[in-house]
Amino acid sequence: MKFYSLNKEQRKSLADKIKDEIRSDIRSGKNDRILKYFSDEDTYIRKTAYTMLGRIYRETASIHQEIIKQLDLLLKSPDERVRQTVINSAGEIGIVNFHETEHILAEGLFDKHHSVRNAVIGSMKRIGEKNPAPLLHFAKRFLHHEDGEVRREICHGLELLGREHPEEILPLLKELEHDKTGKVRKMVIHVIGQISYKKGCLEKVIKHLNTWENAELVGKALKEIADVHNRYKNFAFYTEALARKYIEKNSKYDSAK
Repeated sequence: MKFYSLNKEQRKSLADKIKDEIRSDIRSGKNDRILKYFSDEDTYIRKTAYTMLGRIYRETASIHQEIIKQLDLLLKSPDERVRQTVINSAGEIGIVNFHETEHILAEGLFDKHHSVRNAVIGSMKRIGEKNPAPLLHFAKRFLHHEDGEVRREICHGLELLGREHPEEILPLLKELEHDKTGKVRKMVIHVIGQISYKKGCLEKVIKHLNTWENAELVGKALKEIADVHNRYKNFAFYTEALARKYIEKNSKYDSAK
């Protein structure tokens, strides 16, 4: 039965059951029931499982090491859904104690399956909102990795941190402005757009872009900034028209047409 085919009361009851069974497995050194939930075909069952595991970690300090041991073991599973859920669990833990799961996220960056690598990006985003300092250190470790896919993942993972504190990630994005891999440059442009539309952010972004050297990339980024203000008009601080006007007045670069 799908998680959202249940009513609200039934969903809460199932979530409590999942939490109790995961905690019981961890305390007994087993993972049969953890594996059942981590491999479930329903995305929302898996999400409930990793959310509950994060709560168990925060509530029960005495079993922290047992939790990490189980995640390390399950990360070797041949099932990508299990590995994906391990990475998401690591993200939940990383919000409060990044160093405990940093090695798991690092391994996930190189997983053969895209869903696992995407889970690293999602976990980085959640951590960046709540626990930014160690995430920045982690990003710097891999920012210039020889694999362009890894550089792209790292760039994408900084997005939510940048929405609140663009000044924290703009220097890292600048280091990729001349990246030779097109998908990395495209992600830089995407993230610049995503960190530009909240109150106080456009000004910081434009000021920093004025220090960049890659005029072509900056021009495309400026166009993306204006487009984002249109696409997210219900959430953006400026209207698209005002954003374009600000760009024209304050940027030393022309936006791409």
